[in-house]
Amino acid sequence: MNLKFSLSDLDARIIESIAAGERTVHIANKVYLSRQGVEYHVSKLLQNLRVPNRPALIAKAYAMGILAAGTWPPTVSKDEAA
Repeated sequence: MNLKFSLSDLDARIIESIAAGERTVHIANKVYLSRQGVEYHVSKLLQNLRVPNRPALIAKAYAMGILAAGTWPPTVSKDEAA
């Protein structure tokens, strides 16, 4: 999928974690950021994909092929991560 922005490894891990239903605090501990740091990255992802909330972010990520369909836990497609 050709994105207008590059998906960093950190963004990929955050998208995977949101898709798996993890809470912000757990994601923050997992990626070694503050809760506010995770919220910042999520807000940037929402802006870049032009969606209003996290469920829409995940739906669009699947629709665009960013997240691989049919896998659990959710994983970002290899060709989408930077």
